Amino acid sequence: MAVVLWLKITILISVLLNVVHTARLYTEEDPVVILTSDTLKQTLHNSPTAWLVQFYSSWCGHCIQYSPTWKALAGDVKDWEHAIRIGVLDCANEKNYDICKEFGIHFYPTFRYFKAHGNTLDFGKTYRGADRELQTVRQLMVNFLQNHTRQDWPAGCPPLQPFSSEDVLSFMGKKSEHYTAVIVEDEGSYVGREVILDLMPYDGVTVKRTLSSDKLLMQKLGISSVPSAYLFYPNGTHAVMDVRKRLRFFFSSFLKLLPGVHRKHSGSAQEREHAVNKGQSAVKEWKEFDKSKVYMADLESGLHYLLRVELATHKTLEGEELKTFKDFVTVVAKLFPGRQAVVKLLETLLEWLVSLPLGKIPYDAVLDLVNNNMRISGLYLSDTVQWVGCQGSSEALRGYPCSLWTLFHVLTVQAAQQPDALANTGLEDNPLAVLQTMRRYIGTFFGCQECGKHFEDMAKESLHLVKSLDEAVLWLWRKHNQVNARLAGSMSEDPLFPKTQWPTPDLCPSCHEENEGLHVWNEAMVLTFLKQHYGATNISPKYTSSNRPEPQANAGNQAPVPPFDDGPRPEDPADELPKDPHKPPRKSEENSPGEGGTGVHKELRTGVTFLGLGFSSVDMSLCVLLYVSSCVFLMLMFFFFRVRSKRWKIKTYKPYV
Repeated sequence: MAVVLWLKITILISVLLNVVHTARLYTEEDPVVILTSDTLKQTLHNSPTAWLVQFYSSWCGHCIQYSPTWKALAGDVKDWEHAIRIGVLDCANEKNYDICKEFGIHFYPTFRYFKAHGNTLDFGKTYRGADRELQTVRQLMVNFLQNHTRQDWPAGCPPLQPFSSEDVLSFMGKKSEHYTAVIVEDEGSYVGREVILDLMPYDGVTVKRTLSSDKLLMQKLGISSVPSAYLFYPNGTHAVMDVRKRLRFFFSSFLKLLPGVHRKHSGSAQEREHAVNKGQSAVKEWKEFDKSKVYMADLESGLHYLLRVELATHKTLEGEELKTFKDFVTVVAKLFPGRQAVVKLLETLLEWLVSLPLGKIPYDAVLDLVNNNMRISGLYLSDTVQWVGCQGSSEALRGYPCSLWTLFHVLTVQAAQQPDALANTGLEDNPLAVLQTMRRYIGTFFGCQECGKHFEDMAKESLHLVKSLDEAVLWLWRKHNQVNARLAGSMSEDPLFPKTQWPTPDLCPSCHEENEGLHVWNEAMVLTFLKQHYGATNISPKYTSSNRPEPQANAGNQAPVPPFDDGPRPEDPADELPKDPHKPPRKSEENSPGEGGTGVHKELRTGVTFLGLGFSSVDMSLCVLLYVSSCVFLMLMFFFFRVRSKRWKIKTYKPYV
């Protein structure tokens, strides 16, 4: 009986471990297609793309160890999906036993290549090589694609064969609607073919390859070493591409960032984008900017939207919301490297929140202080939106989410450069202070709930591993790039600003390296770059609003509110944070006809309210007068009783010997 019970427990444990391994090995979040017995045949049959499928077992130790390499490979060739796709099928899953048996899978892992437009009798070609490193498998994928005939060539795959010198020279002096890049390489090189496949999802550029064996062509193009790239511009000019390193990633990144080159979208997305641009072209004013700079206008516009618009959806702040807001104001007031007027306003808001002995604060009270309705000298935060580095090709793209990511990048860098800035705040000696504040703010106040959920999942996964302020800077950078990778090609991506891994090679060439054919980051150089890029000295004041209007006490003299651009949001912190639709104004904040909406209503009133308590300027004047009168009265009473006390002591004094 005991033996039977022990066997049952053992089987149960093995089944549970099997489930755990299955769940952990590949998930829907990974850049692979998870296949099953129900989907394998119908996916492969007459597929417009080729397939590379790994048949694995979730209990196989080697399969478990190899899974990170397979995920990295799938992520590396994600842009090749219109030519060849990567899938996985778990043969340890009981439902998949029969399909694995039918396909003759005996060992794990087994790699099978399936040609495009295959039939149901095609069981694939097994890769039997001992070398399963990422670069080797990727090059085998290229070879496999080239083994297709004209009849079964993948529909979305561009030609990979080398062009002749006559074909290349025919591009010279010709105008075109797009760029044409020609990769010049040795016969055994894979760089040209990999760059061609990398650029498949992009419009505005085509990539060709030619061989370096034609010395006359090399001489005419002015190329002395390979691999190199020659670029033919739409206007008919041409020149050698100036890349810092002759690597696949550098060539691909250079071409993706050319003006007018953008990721392909579906027809519905393009129609929507055209409609948005058409409706807003008359009011959109483009601002020239330097992408190597951070703009104070973006940071201040983000603070304006955060304090005056996003926070307005919460009529009162209490409990955890109030604590989150206090911590957020603490971090920003202590670390924001802004103009004195804005910093002073944030410090005043912090002092008021800390000194106020209330567990519940109306939002109107916060708004009154942000708008400086008490007319305290030197306090000012512009209510005009000026997106510069965060401007998009339409008002519906980038904007506030971009500025929020930028703000938190700036705060993490400031915390690393000024470790004592949060002293005596309750947040000192905590390398996670900024990140935890960002995490709680996004979960509590950020309007896009789905974005907040994604950020919370990322925080739960690895935020506890951050042990220093420098690690906090790098953690936020990694997660921002992770969001960019997830949202690349989505409808929230701006065609003029594709979501790429940042910093790009043109901004920081030393941040990028290649290891065994795979792009890797030099994180030491990335940290140095981030501290320089988001440091106070790199923040440009260009386009920053310089107007500081005093709040008007007289409604008749009130100036019209400037129009506010608060388009939907897509993190591109964080670029995610995806765009959120327009928030409806509160009933007490509706603008009068003819006024541009800012999302914040300057209510017509005979006096100026203070902290939402309803005091007018006359009331405050009376309070000051009563305060002064009371002080004078108390002083007179003090001196009166003191004089009487001395007289009483003299009359009753009797000396003793």
